[in-house]
Amino acid sequence: MHIRHLLFALAAATTAMAAINEPCYGSNGVAGVCVSTTACASAGGTSITGACPRDPADIRCCSKPRCSNGSNGNCRWVSDCAGSTVTNQCPGPSGMRCCSSSALGWGGYSNPPLPSSSSCRQVAINGAAAVTRRFPGRTREYFCIRNCTCTSSSSDHCCGRAIDFMISDSGGAATISGREMAEWVMNNRGTLNLKYVIWGQRIWNPSVDRVMPWNQWRSQEDRGSITQNHWDHMHVSFNG
Repeated sequence: MHIRHLLFALAAATTAMAAINEPCYGSNGVAGVCVSTTACASAGGTSITGACPRDPADIRCCSKPRCSNGSNGNCRWVSDCAGSTVTNQCPGPSGMRCCSSSALGWGGYSNPPLPSSSSCRQVAINGAAAVTRRFPGRTREYFCIRNCTCTSSSSDHCCGRAIDFMISDSGGAATISGREMAEWVMNNRGTLNLKYVIWGQRIWNPSVDRVMPWNQWRSQEDRGSITQNHWDHMHVSFNG
C-alpha cells in the first residue's frame, strides 16, 4: 500500500511539470522551445536555464535565431511567421520551423465575426472588439459559450462571460505572440471590466495581483497539452 502511494506521488510530481515541446522565450526574447539539452545541441540551437522552470534540469529553453531560409531565416513557431517556412531545421516539434521573415507577423488572419449576443454577454463582446481593434489580424477565431448550465460556481464560459482568443494556426501549433496581448488586457483591466486573464500557463487577476510582466504572473499546473496550457489561445473572463 505504501509503495502504491509512493508511485502515485511520483507520478503526480512528474505531471506537475511543464510539457516538453512547449514554447518559451530564449536569449533576447527570441522564440524558443523546451527540449533536452541534447536535442537542442543536435539541432544547432543554444539553451538557457530558468525559462522552463517546471521541467527537469536537463530540459531547457532552446532557441536558434539563424537557419537556412533566405537572408532572414530564423527558427520560430509557425503561427508567428509572416513569411514562408521550412521544416527539419529547428529544434522541437513540427510547429517550430525556419521562417523566411524577420517581421513579427503574428497571425495575419482576417478578423473573425464577433460572437453573437445569443451566446455571449455584451461585456465579453465589447472586450473581444477592443482587443481585436488593438491587435488586428492576431485572432483566428473566438470561442465564447459552452454547452453547460450557468450557475454561481460554473465556468464563466457557461455564463457567456469569457472569450477564448484563438491566436495560433488551426492545427494547434503554438505561438508566443499572446504575451503582448495578455499584458495589454492586464493594463486595460478597468476599461475591459476584467475578471482575469490566462495565457501561456500563467494567470493574472486584478483582485489579487499587482501589475507586472507576464513572466511574473502566477503559474498554473501542467494540464497536458498546448491548448490546455493556453499556449495557442488567450482566455479572458469579464465581470458583468
